[in-house]
Amino acid sequence: MQECQGESRGEKKDVLEKSELEDMTTSGSRDFNIDVAEIIEEAYERCGLEVRTGYDAKTARRSLNLMFADWANRGLNLWTVEQATLTLTQGQAQETLGADVVDILEMALRRDGTDYEMDRISRGDYLDFPNKTSQGRPSQFYFDRKIEPVINLWQTPENSTDQLVYYYVRRIEDADTLTNTTQVPFRFYPCMVAGLAYYLAVKRAPERVQMLKMLYEEEFQRAAEEDEDRVSLMLVPDGRYMRGC
Repeated sequence: MQECQGESRGEKKDVLEKSELEDMTTSGSRDFNIDVAEIIEEAYERCGLEVRTGYDAKTARRSLNLMFADWANRGLNLWTVEQATLTLTQGQAQETLGADVVDILEMALRRDGTDYEMDRISRGDYLDFPNKTSQGRPSQFYFDRKIEPVINLWQTPENSTDQLVYYYVRRIEDADTLTNTTQVPFRFYPCMVAGLAYYLAVKRAPERVQMLKMLYEEEFQRAAEEDEDRVSLMLVPDGRYMRGC
């Protein structure tokens, strides 16, 4: 009898806990964001430190911007890819782009509503063209990665109506003030905070550098592997090796 009563009380407790769980509601929001001040605060805490002075915040903000610069060297960040259009000028083979252009990914020449793919060539290949002023429909370009990058076209544009349509990697916006949010998708928040903590540890908490560096690299690798196009793989055989068929 007592055993039955115990089982009954246990069943009632399970039912009550289940009922309480069903009554709980989620937030319904998916807009979590953190500003620069919160990023810095979290990074300092991972170093076992606190933000105490204005200089603490200033040096952290500088490190954050240096880290963003490093991200441009680590590979393609899809959220920084943008499309642009540039109208050409007849007889002008060079076009200067803004300093925020990190790299050109793809380019096409648009004429009368039709896009023609353009090939990217090296500095040496461009130099080999004997007549760089020869006018025609541009089919190749050399991207000179100066501080203000320059597109060198071949052939030289033959009209002022053609357009260049291209995808480019744009520099990540700076973290200028503590109230700014960052131009980083939420998928990279853990990586961003881990990276800043590592950068700060180099200056303020050397005993934690190794641990924070390892965590940062793991977070970055995980985020970078997620930040890629998911497309089907298509292999096209080279006809030169199919002569025996």
